[in-house]
Amino acid sequence: MKPIVALQAVVTADDDFDREPTPAELDAVTAEMPLVLAEVELLDVEISLLDRPVTEWDMRRLRRARRRVLAARRTLTNRGAVAAPGVA
Repeated sequence: MKPIVALQAVVTADDDFDREPTPAELDAVTAEMPLVLAEVELLDVEISLLDRPVTEWDMRRLRRARRRVLAARRTLTNRGAVAAPGVA
C-alpha cells in the first residue's frame, strides 16, 4: 500500500499573515466604522421592506438611511483628502 502524500509544500500560516493588526490598521478600521454602521443600518431597512408594502414612514426611514451612508462616505473621503495633501 502506497501512502498518499501532497505534492506541494505543507500549507501553514505565513509569518506575515499570522499576526495581530498593526495600530495603523486598527486606526483605519476605526476611521471606517461610521460608514460600516451606516451601511448596516441601510441594509437593515432594506431587509425590513422586503416582505411588506412600503408606507410613507418606511420611505422616510429608507431615505434617512441612504443619506447617512452618503454623509459617512463624504466624511471619510474628505478626511482622506486632508490626510494626503500632496496627492492631487
